[in-house]
Amino acid sequence: MENQTTEQTAQSEQPTDVVQNTEATAEVKETVLTEDQPQVNFKDSIPEQFREEKSLENINSMDDLLKGYVHAQKLVGSNKIPIPNKHSTDEDWNEVFKKLGAPDTPEGYQYNFKDQEVDSQQVSEFNKKAHQLGLLPKQAEGLIKFYNEMNGNLAATQEDQAAQAQLTTETELKKEYGPQFSKRLDQAKKLAIGTLGQDFLENTYLKDGSRLGDNLNVIKAFSSLADKLSEDEIIKGDGSSYMTAKEIEKEIDDLTQEGSPYWNKTHPNHQKNIDEVLKLREMLTK
Repeated sequence: MENQTTEQTAQSEQPTDVVQNTEATAEVKETVLTEDQPQVNFKDSIPEQFREEKSLENINSMDDLLKGYVHAQKLVGSNKIPIPNKHSTDEDWNEVFKKLGAPDTPEGYQYNFKDQEVDSQQVSEFNKKAHQLGLLPKQAEGLIKFYNEMNGNLAATQEDQAAQAQLTTETELKKEYGPQFSKRLDQAKKLAIGTLGQDFLENTYLKDGSRLGDNLNVIKAFSSLADKLSEDEIIKGDGSSYMTAKEIEKEIDDLTQEGSPYWNKTHPNHQKNIDEVLKLREMLTK
C-alpha cells in the first residue's frame, strides 16, 4: 500500500512541471519574435498601383487609413459634405468649396455694384485671387464692400485734412500779403495752373495733408514768380489785367508827379487822373 501511494504522488506532480515548461517556452518564443520583428514602412506596404494616389499621400499608418475609411463609409449615401482634415489635398478642399457654392471660374463671381463704384480691372484681379482661395460669392462681395467703405472713409479724412491745410495757408498768406492777398493769390494760381495744370494741382497731396495747389510754399513761390512775369500773357489772362503792388505804386507816382494834370485843375485830364489815382489806391487796399 505504501508503494502505491508514493507512485501516485509522483505521477500527480508531473503535469505541473509540463505546464510550467510550456509557459516558459511560449515566453521565450514571444520574446524572440518581438526582438526580431522588422520595422515596416507603411508606404512600402501600399500596392504599387496606388502609391501615387493623392488621397493617400498624407496617410502614414494603418491607423490613418482605417480612420479615413470609416469616416468615408459613414458619409456614403448621405448629403453631407465631408470636412477636410490634415490629410486632405487642395483638390479635396476645392471640391468642398464648389459644393458650398464657389463658382467654377473667376468669371463666375457677380456683384451688385454700379460700374462707377468699382474699377473693372481691379475687380478682375480680385476675382482671380478669390477663386484661388475658394471664396463664396457672398464672401467676395462682402470683402469688396468693406474695401470700398474703407477707401471712402480714407478719402473723407483726406478731404478734411486738405480743407484744414487750405484754411491754414489762407490765414498765413493774409497776414503776409495784407490787402494784396486776393490779387497775389489769384496771380499765383493762374500761373500755377498754366504751368502745372489744374488737375495736377488739385489731386496731388503732400505729406502735410495739403494739396499741391493749396500748399503755402508753393503759392508763395508762384506769387513771387508772378511778380517777375507780370507782363506775360499767362498772368494777364484773357481780358484780365493784373498789376503787382510795385507796378501800382509806380503808376500812382507817374500820375501824381509834379507838373502832371493831377495837380492842374484847369487841365482837361485833371479829373481823369484823379479818378485813376483813386482807383489804383483802392487796388492797393483790397
